[in-house]
Amino acid sequence: MPRPERKPNRAFFSSGPCAKRPGWSAAVLAEAWTGRSHRAAGGKAKLQEVIDRSRAILGMPEDYRLAIVPASDTGAVEMALWSLLGERGVDMLAWESFGKGWVADVAQQLKLDDVRILDADYGSLPDLGGVDPGRDIVFTWNGTTSGVCVPDGNWIAPDRQGLTICDATSAVFAMNLPWDKLDAVTWSWQKVLGGEGAHGMLALSPRAVQRLESYTPPWPLPKIFRLTKAGRLIEGIFRGETINTPSMLCVEDAIDSLKWAEEIGGLPALIERSKVNLAAVADWVAATPWVDFLARDPATRSSTSICLTLTDTGQLTDADAAAAPKKIAGLLEREQVAYDIAGYRDAPPGLRLWGGGTVDPLDMRVLLPWIAWAYEEICRAPAAAE
Repeated sequence: MPRPERKPNRAFFSSGPCAKRPGWSAAVLAEAWTGRSHRAAGGKAKLQEVIDRSRAILGMPEDYRLAIVPASDTGAVEMALWSLLGERGVDMLAWESFGKGWVADVAQQLKLDDVRILDADYGSLPDLGGVDPGRDIVFTWNGTTSGVCVPDGNWIAPDRQGLTICDATSAVFAMNLPWDKLDAVTWSWQKVLGGEGAHGMLALSPRAVQRLESYTPPWPLPKIFRLTKAGRLIEGIFRGETINTPSMLCVEDAIDSLKWAEEIGGLPALIERSKVNLAAVADWVAATPWVDFLARDPATRSSTSICLTLTDTGQLTDADAAAAPKKIAGLLEREQVAYDIAGYRDAPPGLRLWGGGTVDPLDMRVLLPWIAWAYEEICRAPAAAE
């Protein structure tokens, strides 16, 4: 296969941190609130702006609280787990690395007595119909390392007694979330917004707030996890009064990406850009006999973390076949065509393309012939040489 001539304008297809928005440069940070206290009026205004713009774009209900919290999406999820769980039994859903990590934390660190694990192999979802609405539910909306997402929120009972805790970091701003079905929702700026790391977002429903104010976990809570004081919600956390010191450069960058999202048409435009990226890959996969989606069911295929598996590696040995995706990714990185597209370290060997809204659909289409070329170089050329 001849080497393609045209390259993507931007080679950033990493699934985290993800591509900056089109046209981004460090100049957007010029108005950052640096060298000043984040607790001064100007600093708090910047933090509140991130909260307000996020709420507006996502269409979050007015009675939901939203906060900027420490330690990226991981910190936000841990804060929710440690602060909310233990009042009743919990169903843990896991079908990829991060979901399995939350299972380990709840079972091995919190050591809850009543934990049910509903899991599935990479490429599939667990039985969503098996969840118990009388129990709390913890799940990832989008399995970032498997490319498998829940198709909707219809499986969550509207009259549930338990809380739903949703890690939505690679779904929010790219997929429609049914807020009325979700009680604690977490994400980070460096995913769909293409922002910088170390900061998380935590959204709480009125039901989650009621749990916080009526239930005290039996374990000690580190300072960065504490959302209540004397049995009442610490409201300042949800008004830009962050628990710890944030990076105001990262805050400015988040404001820039939110403004860009508004300019292109808000959430519908972000979702559409992501869907177009997935459609381009789907058309290519349908026409390419040696590759397939890791997600078996088209209804559960992620439009952000698009995970692919090689179904035919020619005459390569098993060891060489397992290493082929990383070699393909390495070759494309050397060609400055695509950066960081090897599958996640715990996932089955494969490729992972980020398809969120900050990736231009044209760049995704231009990338695909390069993957085909690299495949021929890695998987077919050795056999031809023999």
